[in-house]
Amino acid sequence: MIDFRGLPLPVNLVVLLVSAAIVWGAGTRLARIVDAISERTGLGRAFAGFLLLGGVTSLPELATVITAAHAGHANLALSSILGSVSTNVLLLAFADAVLGRDALTSVVAHPATLLQGTLGILLLGVVSAAIIVGEVDLFGLGLWSASLVPLFGLAVWLTSRYENRPTWIVAEAAPLPGLVPAEPEELRLGLRDLMISGTVAGVVILVAGYLLAETGDAVAVQTGIGENMVGFVLIGLATSLPEISSMVGAVRIHRYELAIGDIFGTNLFDLLLIPVADIVYRHGPILAEAGRFESIALLLGIILTAIYVVGLLDRRNQTILRMGYDSLAAIIVFAGGIVMLAFIG
Repeated sequence: MIDFRGLPLPVNLVVLLVSAAIVWGAGTRLARIVDAISERTGLGRAFAGFLLLGGVTSLPELATVITAAHAGHANLALSSILGSVSTNVLLLAFADAVLGRDALTSVVAHPATLLQGTLGILLLGVVSAAIIVGEVDLFGLGLWSASLVPLFGLAVWLTSRYENRPTWIVAEAAPLPGLVPAEPEELRLGLRDLMISGTVAGVVILVAGYLLAETGDAVAVQTGIGENMVGFVLIGLATSLPEISSMVGAVRIHRYELAIGDIFGTNLFDLLLIPVADIVYRHGPILAEAGRFESIALLLGIILTAIYVVGLLDRRNQTILRMGYDSLAAIIVFAGGIVMLAFIG
């Protein structure tokens, strides 16, 4: 494997920028492909965003976390996961600004997104409990970490069932003017062609996203940033680029449930990477290495997710600086969390 930390800084910057451009293009197209698959199969857009967009756009985190855990960098692996979770939620503020005229949470017309956000808070709480109470060593693996696997399966099952039988209905929002409609190219493709196109986009995102994360790590180290903040800020931001592109693509074609499902779904997939990292890490349960930095990062993820769950419940269509009040609150909380983590890390 290439040691990017040994390459000159200008080379890493070029690879970083090229990878970012490739990921952006693939992620934007992926949003349209998943929307078309949702139409062809009858999957709800919130569930399609959760399962398909969320699963594919979390692939760069998979490569990054496995690499860090296998190398014995437990803190880097964990901070990469948790940094991605918080950064992903913050991306909803970016999507809100793209939407512009209305608050993003006011135009989401399906309560399945609420369930996804609540389940994300639940799994983040389980990880927090593992750190506070202490991980239980079970043949070199963590019991708390292993519990995330059935909990993730339960989240998928609940979301898939709820998509087709919502217990309550909100008023449907009218399409907003000034946004580009869905591309007809994807809508004309058959399901087989859509699956092939989606697979190709996923592979491109995996490879380019991995290069993006690795060069991001190298650039951060070469510029002297500490390891925890490398994982939380730079790698978290780099591996979130697929979510940015796919989410913006979904918002531009008015698929708001798809966009939010992408973010909440990706976060659930990211938390599933903890037991994966636990298997690869060879020095005992990986959550046993977590400390105050990871605990605060988890709380930041919980608070940010809760802000948007409240916004989805309230559906207040009031904006400031081209975004809803919940998005502005999320930006302020995230900035405060980063400052706090910088002092700790």
